[in-house]
Amino acid sequence: MVIIGKIKFIFILLFSFLLNNCSNDFDKRPNVVWFVYEDQSQDFFPQYSNTPMNLPAIESLADDGVVFKNMHSPSAVCAPSRSAIITGMYPTTLGTHNMRTYNSYKTAAGLPNQAELGIPSYSPEFPEYIRPFTEYLREAGYYCTNNSKEDYNFKISDNAWDESSNKAHWKNREKNQPFFSIFNFNVCHESGIWNKNKDSILVDKSKIIIPPYFPDNDIIRHDMAVNYSNLIRADRKLLKLINELKKEGEYDNTYIFFYSDHGGPFPRHKRAIYQSGTKVPLIIKAPKGKLIENDPSDLISFIDLAPTLLSISGINIPEYIQGKAFLGSQKVNSHKLIFTATDRFDGEIDKIRAVFDGRYKFIKNYNQNIPHALNVQYRLQMPMMQELLRLKNNGSLNEVQKKWFESPKPKEEFYDVLNDPYEINNLINEPQYIDIIDNLRTSLIKWREDSNDLGDIPEMELIPDKYLN
Repeated sequence: MVIIGKIKFIFILLFSFLLNNCSNDFDKRPNVVWFVYEDQSQDFFPQYSNTPMNLPAIESLADDGVVFKNMHSPSAVCAPSRSAIITGMYPTTLGTHNMRTYNSYKTAAGLPNQAELGIPSYSPEFPEYIRPFTEYLREAGYYCTNNSKEDYNFKISDNAWDESSNKAHWKNREKNQPFFSIFNFNVCHESGIWNKNKDSILVDKSKIIIPPYFPDNDIIRHDMAVNYSNLIRADRKLLKLINELKKEGEYDNTYIFFYSDHGGPFPRHKRAIYQSGTKVPLIIKAPKGKLIENDPSDLISFIDLAPTLLSISGINIPEYIQGKAFLGSQKVNSHKLIFTATDRFDGEIDKIRAVFDGRYKFIKNYNQNIPHALNVQYRLQMPMMQELLRLKNNGSLNEVQKKWFESPKPKEEFYDVLNDPYEINNLINEPQYIDIIDNLRTSLIKWREDSNDLGDIPEMELIPDKYLN
């Protein structure tokens, strides 16, 4: 666990008290709105790749803002990723690295969490001074709303939000009160690929670029077309919210962040340690008169969102936060390395760690005896997944398409992402890269030690006793 001495803990509490009592000057603080599309990779957006559709709302934000090229999730699935976003901490440090630990959906329904593994729904224990960053915003006078997904992989504090529901909105704040509002768009969630499979297709299927790790057939193209169509539907909803900000005269005083919670809804995207699973879009529009002078290629992680929000809101960043502010008065130099991890996905376990330096990526697989293509039951509802399994079983996949199903998988993987963006050619045994590989391997080991990566501890040992009775 993260350990901070009693003196520092007292300082943090004192800082919060002073902040709560000395920061009611609403007029000087910008509003912040986050628009979050679930389950989407960078390549699905026209700002990053050739796509078969236009997205007017997102394109308007890009025109008024900055398109960042290197935003990464520390996990390839939602609940661990969201724990990083709300705390500014690595899931592997918090004990929120498994998907999913605190299962409020099943808890509310009186159902077991992962019965096949004997894992109950539980909230990982970490020090109380690690708080949702929205608590600091609220103490500084912000009105904080979440519409509406939480799913932080731990039991969130009652003090995190002024409103958290599918009706939560900045409009309920006091007059002139600054606000922070999140809007989650679940129409483009993984489940939408099968739930909306028979809905109208809003794009030309023939214009879709199929990545080489997928076969090119009608089933694959249709599922990808469903996703692009869902993005169009989400964009229409987003446009309405942008117009609300403009109509109320708040657009020019508001930071707008657009991003996704992890990579795309497809196999080898969501839950995958590759860029397709962890690299996401990020577009930021600043208030009128404020410049974003960042290099759009800077390496950014979800752990950076919390400190960045505090920085642009004029709130001191607590020392325990592992992320770095990339905007505002407390902006610091960007990361030199990005770290990602996978562990348990529902009933399947596959511990993997990876490090990326902006060009080269090193991956350490701890469970070689199983393929990357885990038998995740939820994903089996997708026609594309069923088709991939059918083609695998009858020997119809080519060498590139079979790699995801390879068992045993390599102990280590190494990719030149600049020249191999799909991470297909594993260069781990190429002698010309030995120094780069050694440096990244060493950096990964050091990060695991410095961040107190809990991935080596069996999950049952991490579960607080009160959840095991």
